[in-house]
Amino acid sequence: MGGALGLTLVALAYPAMLGLKTVSSDTSRVIANTQWGPLTEGDRDFVVKVRAAGLWEYPVGQMALKKSTDKSVLTAGQHLVDGHAALDITCRRIAPMLNITLPNLPSPQQQGFIATLNADSGKQFDSDFANILRVTHGSIFNTVAKIRSTTKNTLVRALADQANDTVLDHITVMEKTGLVNFDQALFQQTAPPKLPANDVTPPPPAGGQPQVVLTPPPNATSTPVPLPGDPAPSPSPTVR
Repeated sequence: MGGALGLTLVALAYPAMLGLKTVSSDTSRVIANTQWGPLTEGDRDFVVKVRAAGLWEYPVGQMALKKSTDKSVLTAGQHLVDGHAALDITCRRIAPMLNITLPNLPSPQQQGFIATLNADSGKQFDSDFANILRVTHGSIFNTVAKIRSTTKNTLVRALADQANDTVLDHITVMEKTGLVNFDQALFQQTAPPKLPANDVTPPPPAGGQPQVVLTPPPNATSTPVPLPGDPAPSPSPTVR
């Protein structure tokens, strides 16, 4: 991984990169009691993180499909688009049920990731794409595990189940490109810089602005997880 990318990641990579700043340092503080269980600061922040991740990773996946000729990078781009479209459906379903406001734009930091990759071409794009996405997914993976193991809210738990599978899949496809510099990627995950809150906070949606929808691709294979109260799937017909 080149020096320019190293500087980019030092400036941008941060494990808490994907959410709105919580109003309390105590992420376990209950902010609402819902019919699906108590909702904590950490639960709310997690839902926003998943939404914000899709707002930059989905277009970056589309970018890979247009800019790369490497088959493994094209596959990774397809997985980003497919996985985040499905996660976004779940986020947009549970957010109004839990009274959570979702962003419509990624944070300035996330916009920096997009700008870096938009300026790249050829092999530089492929390398930066694989390494930036490996760092960000590796960082959020621990957050997913923590929420899944601690939340008492069934809607947040369902989202965490889906996010766990999706993030692991995305980590795997980035690694399969053969382009990940593991020493640098793991260093960025474990020793990130502290960035100003404004850099890691997506702006609130403008009043009256339509909600951004991440449209599933025609060949989508990822599906949203069923939520409590959803009708049970119809049994498959018996073949005789």
